[in-house]
Amino acid sequence: MTAHPSTPHGAPHSGASAAVQPHRRALPLKVGTRGSPLALVQTRAFLAQVSHFCPVLRSMSVFEEHIIRTTGDAVQDRRLAEIGGKGLFAKEIHEALLDGRIDFAVHSLKDLETALPDGIVLACTMKREDARDALILGPDCDRAAASDPFACLPSGARVGTASLRRQAQLLHARPDLKIDLLRGSVQTRLGKVESGEFQASLLALAGLRRLGLDQHAAVVLDPEAMVPAAGQGIVGVTVRASDTELHELLSAIEDPEAKAVSTAERSMLAELDGSCRTPIGGFARLLPNGELHLTGLVAREDGSFLLKRALHGAAADAERMGRELGASLRADSPSEIFA
Repeated sequence: MTAHPSTPHGAPHSGASAAVQPHRRALPLKVGTRGSPLALVQTRAFLAQVSHFCPVLRSMSVFEEHIIRTTGDAVQDRRLAEIGGKGLFAKEIHEALLDGRIDFAVHSLKDLETALPDGIVLACTMKREDARDALILGPDCDRAAASDPFACLPSGARVGTASLRRQAQLLHARPDLKIDLLRGSVQTRLGKVESGEFQASLLALAGLRRLGLDQHAAVVLDPEAMVPAAGQGIVGVTVRASDTELHELLSAIEDPEAKAVSTAERSMLAELDGSCRTPIGGFARLLPNGELHLTGLVAREDGSFLLKRALHGAAADAERMGRELGASLRADSPSEIFA
């Protein structure tokens, strides 16, 4: 299937177009992606951006989509933590890349492991969409109370989510809530709230915006009140480490701010090295003075423990900051959280 470009999102750093000159490559370039509506929207937006900044590709249908069904997509009745963690949204895509069935792959960065398989590298990260989480409210929620985001949920409300990070933060603020598993596409989860099966849910605002469904975001949560997942709202692209030409092409359109914030967040996550059942949040942003502010969170899944800390420093020190904050959070959290 050949991709149809959409409007580019974000802009590369200066000089990108001069660097993006694919020579001596077999065409079409094969891109791997999950098959969800959101994954396809993100992939096609990325391809449109590559085409926009590469004159050789602009007038040619040189991209071929390869939709890869991952274990994370196939198993919908259990939490990812119970079947191997978030890397299950990328495992089969990594295999296709290493086998040469695809040339590069487009991911939601929050679905990528911090330690990629040998032979695969993160070639670039694209401009971040809004990283915040949004509350999706059913008809019996009090939207008038939305100024206090969790007060709009009725006592004992049934909230659907598959995210232990969201669950822990919700239960820490509202231990009366009933949290049940809700997985599936964005459209599936919206439908289950609208039908009354769940009274509320939480979704990434970035995904809603990319799908043109952000009108369903009843309450957008401050990232200090509901710390997002590391990498949330960022698209990351992987290539084979040996494919230096394609790596150079893709890295030329990387967004510098996305690189800085994702480096801090993923470095913190790697330092914490929690199990797939450890609720961890990480959110970095650039301040007006150019410094980087990083917030990290560790919690128990039942919300009975929650530790949140922040630090800021030079954006050039993003990796060191992430390691430092991760080590601080680990040192002051109960050891069994990371078991």
